Amino acid sequence: MGTSQTFHTRTALAEGLRELFKQLAGRLGLTSPVNVYLAGGMAVHLYTANRVTTDVDAEFGGRIYLPNDLMVEVSLEDGTQQVVYLDTNYNSTFALMHEDYLDDSIPVDLGVEQFRVRVLSPVDLAVSKIARFAENDREDIVALVRRGLTNANEIEARANEALGGFIGGEAMLKLNLRDAVQLAREAEIQPGT
Repeated sequence: MGTSQTFHTRTALAEGLRELFKQLAGRLGLTSPVNVYLAGGMAVHLYTANRVTTDVDAEFGGRIYLPNDLMVEVSLEDGTQQVVYLDTNYNSTFALMHEDYLDDSIPVDLGVEQFRVRVLSPVDLAVSKIARFAENDREDIVALVRRGLTNANEIEARANEALGGFIGGEAMLKLNLRDAVQLAREAEIQPGT
């Protein structure tokens, strides 16, 4: 997987994310860097700059305490006030994840010394949306495909590889995968919108 990805790190939400990590590092008194892997809507925002989300789905490369009261207020580009916070209930094991999703994540420089921030690759991010497959998950898959960051064939192949490690309702998951691939194929027809 390539690592020459350009991220949108100067948006109001990205600035809020940066400040959130700076405050977290200060609260934890970190003395050595910790890996952090971003998923969810914030990861989609860093790729596309158009997804608005305020909860941060993050998986940490070590055991750390995530305070429930850590929040950063931001003023979005349209003037809307939002609060960015860590989703302390986020758990990657609830999503469909390829066994190599951490290894294939892409580094993003947010200028936070104590956290080595990585974002799920576009294809892994799309695959992670398949298990829940809510409306915003569908929109995220379409956004990633329309920007040429992944495509239907990559999503289908990666998801099928990931199925081997998934436990639970595989029948519904396969239906979601079918629908996700169809959405991606339709999005390929209308790129860049």
